[in-house]
Amino acid sequence: MTEATSTHAFWLAGRQATGDDTLEVTCPFDGRTVGRASVPTDAQVEEAVAAATAVTDAFAATPAHVRAAALDHVVRRLGERAEEIARLISAENGKPVKWARGEVGRCVSVFRWAADEARRFNGGEAQRLDSDAGGTGRLALTRRFPRGPVLGIAPFNFPLNLCAHKVAPAIAVGAPIILKPAPATPLSALLLGELLAETELPAGSWSVLPVPNEKMPALVRDERLPVVSFTGSEPVGWSILDSVPRKRVTLELGGNGAAVVLADYSSDADLDWAAQRIATFSNYQGGQSCISVQRVIADAAVYDRLVPRVVAAVEALRTGDPSDDATDVGPLVSEDAARRVETWVQEAVDGGARLLTGGKRDGATYAPTVLEGVPGGTRLACEEVFGPVMSLTRVEGEEAAFAAANDSRYGLQAGVFTHDVQAAFRAHRALEVGGVIIGDVPSYRADQMPYGGAKQSGVGREGVRFAMEDYTYERVLVLTGLPL
Repeated sequence: MTEATSTHAFWLAGRQATGDDTLEVTCPFDGRTVGRASVPTDAQVEEAVAAATAVTDAFAATPAHVRAAALDHVVRRLGERAEEIARLISAENGKPVKWARGEVGRCVSVFRWAADEARRFNGGEAQRLDSDAGGTGRLALTRRFPRGPVLGIAPFNFPLNLCAHKVAPAIAVGAPIILKPAPATPLSALLLGELLAETELPAGSWSVLPVPNEKMPALVRDERLPVVSFTGSEPVGWSILDSVPRKRVTLELGGNGAAVVLADYSSDADLDWAAQRIATFSNYQGGQSCISVQRVIADAAVYDRLVPRVVAAVEALRTGDPSDDATDVGPLVSEDAARRVETWVQEAVDGGARLLTGGKRDGATYAPTVLEGVPGGTRLACEEVFGPVMSLTRVEGEEAAFAAANDSRYGLQAGVFTHDVQAAFRAHRALEVGGVIIGDVPSYRADQMPYGGAKQSGVGREGVRFAMEDYTYERVLVLTGLPL
């Protein structure tokens, strides 16, 4: 592995390159320098876009087995370097290494699913047209083709796997991709570039460019990049869509995840399970996940028995050095982020919320925090906290629980703890979210399933096959004079 203070080259059209400036990457936990990333010049960014444009047709025509073999290679190499990569994620992101290992495992799954989909995607769908007299002897064959080069913009909170969700589907369909990792966490993406460089993918089919955020709008507006896939903050995401309304734009934005506990989920074992899952997934990744548990909405029939279990489970979590295998909760991405969470919690307490545990900051680390009675107008109630904080709310009955969960401008995922299959289907119908998880928290995500939101949580879907559909369009071929 390279020295921690070395400068990492970026990847320009599949080859290593360096620019004039560097970006220092520091560990949020202790401030040490993890590494430096070379920053491409404007001319080098232009070279990458031009290369992606030039290779578009050739890459689209690449045999599926070639693209699948490249994806399979990445799967193997991720497995071989898993511990090294997990340590790098933990160092640059501050994520506890136990969660970083899980991220590497998920990235392996993403590339494996992409390899599988590459082999079966674009198989074609035939449709007889002789159902009308004018279509006698005619057959329609529909296939999907890449829209063109993809601009993938990834966030800091999953610096490897959310890059994979941009790169792997693009390779699977034969669409060139320019990946822009988050400036705070570019090193994992650059290491992914090392693995891609070992494949036989055509030059120009991929680049990894750690450009500053202020240079992103020019890339977004570039007409040679007809697809933009963005994961990140709500204001930035919608500004992208507003700036390029004629492009294919997919947005995975914020959430305000609700875990609903219904009255039938009432045994001691039920409540122990719910409390443990809620505590864990309100605080994993330091709460820096769009589908972390931020709101717990419990029926009055179980509320008083659930609350002490949740508080005890939260207090049992270990906060500390993310490189320690025993650490459950690490720092936020920066001290500024932790200060913002501190401010929001204090605002809620000043407004009448009751602090049940936590509420303390130490540098970039914020203690896992539980509140109840959070006033509706506070930022903690309305916005995405993106920190290790949850609020508890008592409601009367299922209808009130679902209404409370919907009382948010976000709609990414929701979890519903119930054993009633009819209640599960009612939740699926009633909850205004992209995904409803029954018997677990909203934080559950399988990387092959469709993932995305409603309302202000975004447009489009990730999940390998679903991203591949966003990156492509249907083209129909009509054959005439056939003896059908």
